[in-house]
Amino acid sequence: MAPSIASAKLTLSYPLYAADFDPSNSDFLVVGGGGGEGRSGVGNKITLIDTSRKQAISEVADVDLSRNEDSVTSLAIAQSSDTSAIVFAGVNSSGAEQQAGRNEHLRSFRLGYPPRTGGNADTKEAKIGTVALGKVSLFKVATESKKETYQRVLRLSPANNDTGSRLGVIATGLAAAGEVVIFDASRDSPTQEDVRQRVQLGKGEEAADVDVIESKEGGYLVAYCTDYEVYVCKLPSTSQNNDSEPQFIHGTPHPDVFSSGKKRPTFRSLRFLTPSLLLLLQNQPNRSGAELLLLEVPGNTYLGTVVLRKVLHRSIKSASALATALLPASNPNQDIQHVIAIAGQDISITILTLYHSPIRKASSSLRFNTCTTLYNVHPLQMTALTFSTFRLPTKNSYAIPHYLKLASTSMSSTVIVHTFALSPHPQTSRQQGLPARFVLQQPASGDMAQMSLSVIVSIIVVALGAFLLQAWTEIRGGTPEYLGAKGWLSQRLQDYVALPYMFEDVHVEMPVLPSEMPKIEEVRSRIPSRDDLKDSIMEDASAIIDKAESLKDIVAKTLSLRSLLSLRNKYLSPDYATTDDDEDEDEDDEEYDQDNEETTDTSPFDLPSKAILVRDSGSSLSTELRSDMSAVGELGKPWEELTKDQRELWKSRLIEAGEWTLEEGETVLKGVFFGQIGGLVGEVVGGMMGGS
Repeated sequence: MAPSIASAKLTLSYPLYAADFDPSNSDFLVVGGGGGEGRSGVGNKITLIDTSRKQAISEVADVDLSRNEDSVTSLAIAQSSDTSAIVFAGVNSSGAEQQAGRNEHLRSFRLGYPPRTGGNADTKEAKIGTVALGKVSLFKVATESKKETYQRVLRLSPANNDTGSRLGVIATGLAAAGEVVIFDASRDSPTQEDVRQRVQLGKGEEAADVDVIESKEGGYLVAYCTDYEVYVCKLPSTSQNNDSEPQFIHGTPHPDVFSSGKKRPTFRSLRFLTPSLLLLLQNQPNRSGAELLLLEVPGNTYLGTVVLRKVLHRSIKSASALATALLPASNPNQDIQHVIAIAGQDISITILTLYHSPIRKASSSLRFNTCTTLYNVHPLQMTALTFSTFRLPTKNSYAIPHYLKLASTSMSSTVIVHTFALSPHPQTSRQQGLPARFVLQQPASGDMAQMSLSVIVSIIVVALGAFLLQAWTEIRGGTPEYLGAKGWLSQRLQDYVALPYMFEDVHVEMPVLPSEMPKIEEVRSRIPSRDDLKDSIMEDASAIIDKAESLKDIVAKTLSLRSLLSLRNKYLSPDYATTDDDEDEDEDDEEYDQDNEETTDTSPFDLPSKAILVRDSGSSLSTELRSDMSAVGELGKPWEELTKDQRELWKSRLIEAGEWTLEEGETVLKGVFFGQIGGLVGEVVGGMMGGS
């Protein structure tokens, strides 16, 4: 269940672009904005707001700025006391001064706080004073003809009550080449001597957001992101200049060459949660959504690792602002909670919590939990989000309620402060007076509710699916009618889709065991005799053999001369030109093979005992295997007995048919019988001889 949320709204006379809570006193909020240079009727101001009451907020004091200069684009409270606060703000000089090469964009002001007790409203206002402390230009002088550079971002490191030192980071906007400047923010009015480091970006690049935090080693970590890349700078705690280059730790990869979309997601904002964890807000291309990335910052030169992702609600097409708050624990080994706020283009604010265990690995101890979503917060687009700073109360103040505040500003001149009630964890600590940490949402309570909801939805979906499946199978005749689903349909639909039960007329007859066992003689009479079995087996074997012989003849007849010659060369001696001394041995071997014909198989078609016969039909050649050697002698003559002219004629026919080439030689044709159909070959040869 989401915690109770109180809200208060205040409408000012100018559009707002920046806001920041006093880090030492969450009862005061500073906002800034304006109509810019030369806009009649809308001034440029910085306003101090009292947020001590949950249900109502009030304007305490204003700093009226020149209408000949730009509006306030960024601000932060650098120092504060019980009586006043020092505010740094980004305000561009007039257009004429910018063209002359002077743009004192970083301003500092002292805003007096009203007294805590006594006096009426008029007396309080009389005692409140605002003083402009100084202004300086920390960016390099713009060289382009049209000078539009302004101070887009301003961030300060978390306030350190022990040392009082703070580091500031500013970044340009609308510059030809972006610039990030890191400076010492400990003084009331910074100067050029306070600059610690300058980071020059590439042409056309700008820092979308920056953030700074103290490192564990005592120095500072500064992070900034461009549209597609994230960098980290490491600075020592001393005021000396730092010459180390920014370290690239993460980037958005280029899209696949074959993908339909060529645009890449862009980084919108970033915040340090701890020195080793950096939260990134990323917008998808074409306003198709937003996503949070939790990046583990490397302690060396390696790239960072994304340890957690969360896709924001689909109603958020793009996000415009990000804010975080730390709810610390009294024991450094206890889990701590981070509160995260994201402003969407749909004028909603999504509140998330993230639990982090300092003693466990980040990948196993981190988890986003959705706390609540605030819809239609402002009339127009939101421009800034900021949380108040929560500090652990003293032991004597545990019993009083504690709150975390979230301020949001809009272009509609409205500022709204939401107040979230915090509760101690564990719950028994308040009654027992034990040290406790305060949380916005009880750990795991959101997970249990989400799990219960998921289980209930799953059960409903499964039950509904089973119900619909049963109804459909009844309508189509697959099962007997238990639900009466056919009756839910009109007569017309029944005639169109309904079918009768398909097994209605099917009667399965079960075998019935006989009451008496059959006699042995009857059983023996049903068993076939040995002779009957032998005759049956022989008949089946003969049929199989006949089919095999027919198959062999069919396959053999489909073979070409070239394939038969290849088979013959494989299973016969490679040399057909045998000597006379070997003929007797070959004949003996042939007789031996014929005697053992029933037990020896020398080739798939018994090729050595068959003759190859080639005949010419005039249009094509036919090749056959013949078992009867005497019949083959009547149909044709072997190659060796052909005359020279006949051989020449046959060679030309074989070449035309693609069955032989001159390179193969005449040796491969020895032993092949060549015949004729209707005396075609003889007539042709006789005609050739007669003509000569």
